[in-house]
Amino acid sequence: MKREETVDYHIKSAWHAISRMYNQQAAEEGFTTAIGFVLININSKEGTPATKIAPLIGLETRSLTRMLKTMEEKGLIYKKPDSVDKRSVRIFLTEEGKRKKDISVQTIMDFNNKVREVVDEESLTTFFSVFEKIHLVIDQINESEINKPIFEL
Repeated sequence: MKREETVDYHIKSAWHAISRMYNQQAAEEGFTTAIGFVLININSKEGTPATKIAPLIGLETRSLTRMLKTMEEKGLIYKKPDSVDKRSVRIFLTEEGKRKKDISVQTIMDFNNKVREVVDEESLTTFFSVFEKIHLVIDQINESEINKPIFEL
C-alpha cells in the first residue's frame, strides 16, 4: 500500500496544510494557531476554568500551562480565583484577547465557507460520517490497549 492510499496520510497532510495556513494568518496578527484555539475555548463573558481548557483542545496540561503564561505575558488573558471554588482558577480574556479570539473565529469561518463553496452538502455529510467512524476505530483501539494486562503471565 502506498502512503497516498492510507487514511492517516490524507488526514495528516490536510491538517498540516490547514495548520500552516492558520499559522500564517495568525502570525500576521502576532500569535499562533494554538493560541487562537485556546482563545476560542475561553468564554468571553464568564471566563473558563483553567482545568477545562486542555481537554477541549487536546493539549497536555503542562503544554497549556506554558501557553497560558505566554498568553498572559502578551496581554491576551488574565487569571482570577473561581468565585465558587477558591482552589480553582478561571481564565478571562482581555480586550486584546477578545479581539484575537474574534480574528480566530473569523479565520475559521472564512475557511469553512470557502470549503463549502466547492464541496457540496452531501459530500460534507459523508465526510463527517467517515470521521465519526474513524473516531470509533480509534476509540476501539485505545480501549483494547487499556484493557491489555500490563504483565503477561
